[in-house]
Amino acid sequence: MALKARVLYDFHSENPGEISITENEMVTLFNEEELEGWLEGENSRGEVGLFPASYVEIIRDHITSNNNNNGLSSPKSKALTPTHTSNTSSDTQSQKGLGAGSGGSGGGSFHTSHGSDDDWDDDWDDSSPATDAPQSFGSTPPLYPVTTSLPGRRESTQQQQHHAKSSGTVGRNLNRFSTFVKSGGEAFLLGEASAFVKDGDRICVVMGKHGPEWQEDPYPFTCTIDDPTKQTKFKGMKSYMSYGLTPTHTNIQVNRRYKHFDWLYARLVERFPVISVPHLPEKQATGRFEEDFISKRRKGLMWWMNHMISHPVLAHCDVFQHFLTCGADEKAWKQGKRKAERDDLVGANFFLTISTPPVLLDLQEVESKIEGFKTFTKTMDENSVIVNATINEFARKQAIGFKKEYQKVGQSFKLLAQAFEIDQQAYSVGLNKAIADTGEAYEAIGEYFAEQPRQDLDPISDLLDIYRGHLANFPDIIHVQKGALTKVKDCPKKEGELQDRCNIISCATLAEIQHFHRTRVRDFRLQMQHHLRQQISFFQKITAKLEDTLQRYDDDQ
Repeated sequence: MALKARVLYDFHSENPGEISITENEMVTLFNEEELEGWLEGENSRGEVGLFPASYVEIIRDHITSNNNNNGLSSPKSKALTPTHTSNTSSDTQSQKGLGAGSGGSGGGSFHTSHGSDDDWDDDWDDSSPATDAPQSFGSTPPLYPVTTSLPGRRESTQQQQHHAKSSGTVGRNLNRFSTFVKSGGEAFLLGEASAFVKDGDRICVVMGKHGPEWQEDPYPFTCTIDDPTKQTKFKGMKSYMSYGLTPTHTNIQVNRRYKHFDWLYARLVERFPVISVPHLPEKQATGRFEEDFISKRRKGLMWWMNHMISHPVLAHCDVFQHFLTCGADEKAWKQGKRKAERDDLVGANFFLTISTPPVLLDLQEVESKIEGFKTFTKTMDENSVIVNATINEFARKQAIGFKKEYQKVGQSFKLLAQAFEIDQQAYSVGLNKAIADTGEAYEAIGEYFAEQPRQDLDPISDLLDIYRGHLANFPDIIHVQKGALTKVKDCPKKEGELQDRCNIISCATLAEIQHFHRTRVRDFRLQMQHHLRQQISFFQKITAKLEDTLQRYDDDQ
């Protein structure tokens, strides 16, 4: 007979492979053996999956013999096991948003495209001790130095019941794949973070007019990215593109390959779990040296760089400054690389670096703001897709349809002029030439339409690309903050102790949201102004062409 168990406490599934169970419900177990604190079975609704072992009590009266089962699990349970034994979860999927590549900054994963771009493995200090540090590429090992495995076996049944029911006990999140757990947010909230924070590593949140904000950058700078040059090595056997970066606070150019940007991105995502690190332009395995791709990648890197240097926290972090300022000294580069990979201020320890205003935030007000922002990002995400699709379709019509139609009109005028030229009357020569010029003018206008999207529509699409990455990041950032709020609500007897740490997470999250809004307003205002100026210039160019053509008819009189 199948094993039966009575549910002691409600459990709501959060990931694929889990099932929800309710108090006093009878569930069927496929196997009495726990899988790191989880059991596999079927609930009363016929749903099959995993649930916490500590939330159910096995009814021994229903166990007749273990010999009939021969210790084998149901085929259903075996199929489910891989879902919870890997280091990936559905949390990473939420970062895709808007059809982005992959990405996310607040959770347990980050945007590092896979492919054969720029020979990722070569030239790095693979034999250095830094290789023992948490790695950033592939699926293993996990990103953060906190556990991402399933919960360990629980205490006895009496202890389980006491822990689950006592509001004075701060329990761990049963979902160890949760972004709240993987980011280090839970460990910090429970007081488990421990690291020495130097003054230079302090990140200050101040109370601004609209709420918490990152402290303004006292030393702003800019950085240019020159057109890349093609470089070779191994006597020409391998080629790559090198980008010249010149930050204004040093005015010294450094050369970086795309793989260096990729490495930096991974370090930043690991270092700052509640900051939206802008996504890099996608990798490409083929056509990497084609002019159009090089131009598009450079524009994408410029948007990325502009968002990096405008962020008061990211712009001055050690690893970014090392990336911008370390020259051709290979030894110095590797030392900085190792230091970044051994950084202790990641995961839970990151939150130790944040200094907040002395006043505690109202948790209900924080929750309301977070929910409002969540709605905003969802709507912006959906509508950005519509805008991007619309302008891309319009650009396609301009480049192909409009050009073709204007050329047809121009050719028809030329044919008319050719017909008129059959008449050899001297007084018709000027008219014939003017009509032919009109045809050429229309053909030229067709070319104007084909070229114009590069000036006014493509920049909007590029802007939407960089914000697509930000919108993909925020679900995980919000998840960390909501996890902290939920933990405080669930433990009212320890509310004071937890609220101080929750306040730090809330301040950082709201400061990042405020920075996002300010940057968004700046970027879209400038881009729409640029678009309209380009449109005005475009139609003025057409008007000037037509006016010049019109003048040809006056010259004939």
